[in-house]
Amino acid sequence: MKKNNIFKKFLYSQKVAPYVFIMPFIITFLVFFAYSIVSMVLMSFQKVAGANTMYIGLENYKVISNSIFQKSLKNSIFYTIVSCALMIPIPLVLATMLNSKNMRAKSTFRSILFIPALTSVVVAGVVFRLMFGELEGSFMNQVISVFGQGPLVWLRTPSTVWLVLFMVCLWRWTGVNMMYYLSGLQQIPADLYESASIDGASTLQQFRYITIPLLKPTIIYVLTISIFGGMAMFSESYMIFNGNKSPNNVGTTLVGFLYRLAFEQNNLGIGSAIGVIFLLIVLAVNFAQLILNGTFSRKEK
Repeated sequence: MKKNNIFKKFLYSQKVAPYVFIMPFIITFLVFFAYSIVSMVLMSFQKVAGANTMYIGLENYKVISNSIFQKSLKNSIFYTIVSCALMIPIPLVLATMLNSKNMRAKSTFRSILFIPALTSVVVAGVVFRLMFGELEGSFMNQVISVFGQGPLVWLRTPSTVWLVLFMVCLWRWTGVNMMYYLSGLQQIPADLYESASIDGASTLQQFRYITIPLLKPTIIYVLTISIFGGMAMFSESYMIFNGNKSPNNVGTTLVGFLYRLAFEQNNLGIGSAIGVIFLLIVLAVNFAQLILNGTFSRKEK
């Protein structure tokens, strides 16, 4: 009995209890994240061949001179830049509209915009692949035929391929980012807008001088996850092209090239090297943008 009482006092003590509650996260982080990263870094210096695994130094990192690697990196960077340019302002404008007192049926529009995020990427990819098919009877070819345009080979031309990928991105993630913005907008006191309105500030002025500054933490968060999501894009491309095999690698991303080498060609060493490069790029870009927007400045701290 004494041992049980001592154990209960230990668990319910104010110093120990917080660590007990976060222990599941710590264990999960160490096992499925930290251990995986350490293993990836070690394998990037190895030639992985079962029992004959051997260290080969920086040999795997010579993949950076591979033309497909360079193209996939450019594709990932381009996709990230454009997707951020779309996914930062558009959801913000929609969230501001839904947060307005004059907006009707707010709950309905929120649900409609958020439903795509609940849809499986497999289902979404198949649907978009059929919509942008090559046949004259595909949905998008029928749409452009109304304007006198002939059928297009949507998934074989670089410009139209990127159009499809960005449409999938907008359709799938606009609702998610909009909900982040909504949660931030609802924390802004309504008195500020009323005072600004009395002083003669227009709607645009209120948006510029009240909404944007007070929503800065949310915008930074959305930008951070958008950068990672853009660089890590793979599932959408895989499903739209029905495999990791876009024509002339027009839709191959850095993660797609990693998947091709590590799992399709069973070259875990080079795949791990690409993973390390990917991790360093994402960390560097996000760290740079956090410095530029003042997150790490003394004033913000």
